[in-house]
Amino acid sequence: MAIKLHRCPNVWVKVQGHPCWRVQSALDKQGIDYEIVKGPLFRGKRDDIERLSGQRQYPVIEFEDGSIYREDSKDMAGKIQAGKLFEGHQGAQGSPAVSPPTST
Repeated sequence: MAIKLHRCPNVWVKVQGHPCWRVQSALDKQGIDYEIVKGPLFRGKRDDIERLSGQRQYPVIEFEDGSIYREDSKDMAGKIQAGKLFEGHQGAQGSPAVSPPTST
């Protein structure tokens, strides 16, 4: 199953203290296929990520069915490294912690 990793545009930053790299590195180590979707650096310009996830922080994982997963990057990396990213996810190997927001 292909997923999308929504992250900051600074893909050259490869230190474990960087939230986006922490999650990207965990995906790499687990051999999970993903597509990088680079978004705006500044939070005030992250309208698309807010529409997708209901908040403006990176990283965000988007599953093929459009559902999303967002937690603190340490928690996200831990779940990925434990092999539980897709756990409970319908039609795949797991489930996201968050669903896309609905408009009323």
